[in-house]
Amino acid sequence: MELTREIYWNVGHGVATLLPMYLLTLAAIGLTVYLSVQRIKVYRQGQSLERSNELPRRVVAMIKSGVLQSRVLRVRGPGVAHGLFFWSFCLLFLGTCLIVVQADFTDLLFDVRFLTGHFYLVFSLVLDIAGLTAIVMLSGLFIRRYVVRPAGLEIRRDDAIMHGLLFAILISGFIIEGTRMAVTELGTPLASWSPVGLLVAKAFSGLGEPVLRILHLTIWWFHLLLTMAFLVAIPLTKLRHMVTTSLNALFVDLGPTGKLATIDLENEEVESFGADKVADLTWKDLFDSDACTLCKRCQDRCPAYNTDKPLSPMTLVNRIGEIAFKTPEISLIEACDKDAIWSCTTCRACEEICPATVEHVSKIVDMRRNLVLMEGEFPGEEVMTAMEQTEVNGNPLGMGYAARGDWSEDLGIKTLAEDAEVDILYFVGCYASFDKRNINIAKAFVQLCQAAGVRVGILGKEEKCCGEPMRKMGNEYLYQTLAMENIERIKDYNVAEIVTSCPHCFNTLNKDYRDLGLDIPVSHYTSYLDRLLQSQRLKLKTGALVCTYHDSCYLGRHNGIYDAPRRLIKAVGGQILEMEKSRSEAFCCSAGGGRILAEEKLGSRINHRRVEMAAESGSDTLISNCPFCLTMFEDGVKGAGLEGRIISKDIAEVLVEQL
Repeated sequence: MELTREIYWNVGHGVATLLPMYLLTLAAIGLTVYLSVQRIKVYRQGQSLERSNELPRRVVAMIKSGVLQSRVLRVRGPGVAHGLFFWSFCLLFLGTCLIVVQADFTDLLFDVRFLTGHFYLVFSLVLDIAGLTAIVMLSGLFIRRYVVRPAGLEIRRDDAIMHGLLFAILISGFIIEGTRMAVTELGTPLASWSPVGLLVAKAFSGLGEPVLRILHLTIWWFHLLLTMAFLVAIPLTKLRHMVTTSLNALFVDLGPTGKLATIDLENEEVESFGADKVADLTWKDLFDSDACTLCKRCQDRCPAYNTDKPLSPMTLVNRIGEIAFKTPEISLIEACDKDAIWSCTTCRACEEICPATVEHVSKIVDMRRNLVLMEGEFPGEEVMTAMEQTEVNGNPLGMGYAARGDWSEDLGIKTLAEDAEVDILYFVGCYASFDKRNINIAKAFVQLCQAAGVRVGILGKEEKCCGEPMRKMGNEYLYQTLAMENIERIKDYNVAEIVTSCPHCFNTLNKDYRDLGLDIPVSHYTSYLDRLLQSQRLKLKTGALVCTYHDSCYLGRHNGIYDAPRRLIKAVGGQILEMEKSRSEAFCCSAGGGRILAEEKLGSRINHRRVEMAAESGSDTLISNCPFCLTMFEDGVKGAGLEGRIISKDIAEVLVEQL
């Protein structure tokens, strides 16, 4: 017995079959292309954006995200189910392609058949297992969406269409196989190599050959029509994410991570800054809405959403898409809700976990820029006051700029104006310069450097706020003003390296200032001290310390620095009890996105939630690496009623105790 089967059994391989089949296929492909082009026209409403550089790197990202499902698999459960379904469906598609190639090309034109022998047996077994796996995984995803239905998971008509089509295609495929096998393969060695088809064949075997042939032919054409409908549904429904999500990985921002576009404020041809209309966004911003799968991972991790604020990153991205396709002339800001726009802490938890590489934060900041630069609007009077104080004194705390270096008077360090022969410039930042609690961080860092023989210099009264909170709040003009003044001062002294104890300052100087001309190496103090420790220039004693550690968003997710701070803690004998949400999953302290300047008036307080997580770790000591975080935790401990139970410290304070 030949180990193969007749491809077009019972259907026929003549013009009566091939002509309508290929006409339907061409029509479906043509309609799909037409509908896709219509969507592309909508993307083109957005402004141009270069996302084709470093193509090999982009292709690798697309393969990892699309084919290997690397980002999808980061969440187990639904991620694994989706991955197995995707790979199974790909195998079924590949199997169909092989059948078409043999039946309609190699066999028809050259009398060459490759679906024979042992290859055919493996082919049959693999496709049967793939089909069964696809049905099981799709059933699991269906139950999750419609029965379990996790909080916040939206159900739309698209979901019903998608599940219905996929189920119908998979089940009808097995019915076609089973009815064929009931007539041709029952009792033969071939049958056991199609185990699922064999079960279906046995279930239908009592119908008799005439009925089986009619059923087979009817379902075969129905299956073909379902496949064509599936193809056409791709641009019309959420099924398009099969294409757009993979392509979005191709168009990924290659970095630096989280870096915002710098606005040319001197461009007189620009009539409006920021984004209030669809045309103000980029084509990638609009494409993001089509790549989004509505999986709600971003929403699940958003600190604003999880403290009952009106921001859902998922909803905002999809609202932009709806506006782009239906009413592009209306205001994005009004449609997306100002409170939602102002609630974002720019922590990037949404972008870190998104399987579709959607860029949420830049859209929000662009809308804030429009509110501030074009309307002069801020989320509260306290933010306006902070902006005004920064304009006058160079810091949002309202302290006189001349006192910026007073904290260092008893440490024996000089400003660069007094002595520019230093190893590093310590860019102190506003909170470590003026806030009584955070001054301890600056002092501790300098003492550690001095113990390692490092000559430290500061700008003193010549230093101004790095401008990061202002920029994230949308005040690009004030940010650039501050940045240019800082860059001019730093360049005057021919500094070799800059070190800062604030992750927000570090992120801004190391990334954003590059656009404005700063080309000096910048380090966060945890990385710098780790280098000193590894080179044995810094020697520390060990003690007994049990603590939990908070990964600040701007050191962790924005810059990928997770290990250096932990090495420093462990170097002094520290035992870290990790919080449930740590490293890339860390929960925000609430100060990012310029929120350090604003009152948190909506929902519950983010910093309260974070210190509660610290208490749940089992440690009474919460260690951070950021003056903003330390400020929020001091307030959070009091507000959450955890005084006496949680002590918050900075890493520098812990290390200096072990000199």
